[in-house]
Amino acid sequence: METVWFESLKSTQKKILKDLESGVVKAPIAYYTPYQSEGIGSRGNRWIGCRGNFFLSFAIDIKSLPKDMPLASSSIYFSFILKDVLAQMGSKVWIKWPNDFYLDKKVGGTVTNLKNSLLVVGIGLNLTSAPQGFQKLDVDVDARYLLNRYFTSLSRKTLWKEIFSKYKIEFQKSRDFFVKTKRGNISLKNAVLLEDGSIEINGERIYNLR
Repeated sequence: METVWFESLKSTQKKILKDLESGVVKAPIAYYTPYQSEGIGSRGNRWIGCRGNFFLSFAIDIKSLPKDMPLASSSIYFSFILKDVLAQMGSKVWIKWPNDFYLDKKVGGTVTNLKNSLLVVGIGLNLTSAPQGFQKLDVDVDARYLLNRYFTSLSRKTLWKEIFSKYKIEFQKSRDFFVKTKRGNISLKNAVLLEDGSIEINGERIYNLR
């Protein structure tokens, strides 16, 4: 995938969405920067970006996704593949449902935006430093090397069922946490993880497209 590198941006996600809409670039395309000042987190929250960390957004046509992948589970899919790449480098990072990279504290996260036939994925990771209340990655990695390994893994188009079979084991770690819903924070202790990556709590089905 072609990757455009920037010394800094307000937001890779905002920039790539704007350039796609105006026709400056076409998918597949990726934007990367080691520093962004106005990053986007889940549900419109702000992602604080320390200089030297990992900030990536990329756009792909949904037709190029694995045929069995539920779009609503794209954040799990793309997060888990990166987690596997990091695991090969010795990291113990895991994915808290549905899109947070975790150690003892949050290390990063994934957001997804569906724009017509394009899926725009944004990933932030604390590679070198972390704001108060967060944590940095537990291994030293070169951003360019990590990005290359990640896109190589994505190009294999691993089926959702293969990713999900591994993720549903890791999901057990999420049971000590809460998830934000329209009704407030709800415990994941008794959540049922469904085959499409959504969860069911007290009869309510919650999807994870962010």
